[in-house]
Amino acid sequence: MNLQSNDFELFGVPQRFAQDRTALDSRWKDLQREAHPDKFAAQGVAAQRVAMQWSVRINEAYQRLKDPLKRASYLCELNGAPINAENNTAMPHDFLMQQMQWREALDDAETAEDFEEIASQALSSMRKRLSKIEQLLDVDRDFPAAAQQVRSLMFIERFASEVDARIDQLGQ
Repeated sequence: MNLQSNDFELFGVPQRFAQDRTALDSRWKDLQREAHPDKFAAQGVAAQRVAMQWSVRINEAYQRLKDPLKRASYLCELNGAPINAENNTAMPHDFLMQQMQWREALDDAETAEDFEEIASQALSSMRKRLSKIEQLLDVDRDFPAAAQQVRSLMFIERFASEVDARIDQLGQ
């Protein structure tokens, strides 16, 4: 293992958006077993400290690779198209209009069915964006366009979290 490896190299998986979650989970467990600090107890404190660093690195890589949004962001960054969500908030007009409609619907929602409908629309939009991101990253190799889709997906995920929070409040 090399600390300088990117997450895909570390896990021995292709550098692409589409990943087999079961294979990632299995590889994570294997890597954690290899780097577990207890395996290095006989080699002293320094070896255990290095093993702990490896364990942290493996966990960080796993968190990025298993989450589609984080994985897409990472791929964009590896290929010269950083997300820069804090600085780059420009969105297409139709996307902004959809966001405004969802916000108005959320403000007007009163029943569990209202909230569930909004949540369903957001989930459907998230799935479409993820499919588009996969196409842009793995087929078209258009990383700047994928980065724009990732920024849009970040907005949708944040909105979906707000809807979920409102649903939870309704149930209390």
